[in-house]
Amino acid sequence: MGRRIAIVEDEPAIRENYAVVLRRQGYDVNTYINRPQALAAFQIRLPELVLLDIGLEDEVEGGFDLCREIRAMSHYLPIIFLTARDSEFDTVSGLRLGADDYLNKDISMPHLLARIAALFRRVDALRMPASNDSLIERGSLSIDSNRLTITWKSITVDLTLTEFWIVYSLTRYPGHVKQRDQLMKEANVQVDDSTITSHIKRIRKKFLTIDPKFSAIETIYGMGYRWKSEDVP
Repeated sequence: MGRRIAIVEDEPAIRENYAVVLRRQGYDVNTYINRPQALAAFQIRLPELVLLDIGLEDEVEGGFDLCREIRAMSHYLPIIFLTARDSEFDTVSGLRLGADDYLNKDISMPHLLARIAALFRRVDALRMPASNDSLIERGSLSIDSNRLTITWKSITVDLTLTEFWIVYSLTRYPGHVKQRDQLMKEANVQVDDSTITSHIKRIRKKFLTIDPKFSAIETIYGMGYRWKSEDVP
C-alpha cells in the first residue's frame, strides 16, 4: 500500500480530481469535506501528508484551524495548503501556523506531485540512523541531518520540515550570507521573498522561546540572512 495522503477539500469535483491523480501515482488517499470530519479521522490515525484548503464549508478559515490542530499532534507531518486564496496575508498566515508549503490551485499536476515527493523524501530522512557524518555542532546548536532534529542548549527545537532545512542551510557555513532564493532552493520551497521572511520570523520565535537571548540568525538587509557563530561579537 502507498503512502497515506489526506485531502481536505469541500468542492467535490476538485477533491475527486486530486484523489484520482494521486491514486494513479500509487498513493493511498482519503478525502474529507470539512474540518470536524478530518479532525475526527486524524485523532484515530494521522495520515503521512495533508493537502488542505482554507475555506471548508461554513468555516471560512477552517483550514487554518485544522492546520493548527494537526501541528499540535505532529511537528513533522507535511502539510500543504492547496487553495485559491493567493493573497500574501493568507500565504504568510498559513506558513506561520506551520504549513510546509502554500500552493495555488492552478498549479500543474506534475508540479504538485513533485512537491509531494520532495516532502516525502525529507520525511524518509527521519527513519535513517544517526551517523557522525550527519551531525553538525555549532556552539549551542546541534543538528542531526539524517533524523531532522535540532537542539539548542540541549533542548529540542520543534521545527517543521521546511524550517529545519532553512536552519540547516544557514548553519552549514556560518557567517556566509544566504540570499532568499538560495534558501528557497535548499529548503525545496517555491515561494516569494516575504514568505521566506515569515519562515525566518517563525524560526527565530521558536529559538527565543528556548533562549530569550538567541540572536544567531542575522538579517543582512538587501541581501539575505546568515548564521552568526557564537564566538563572533
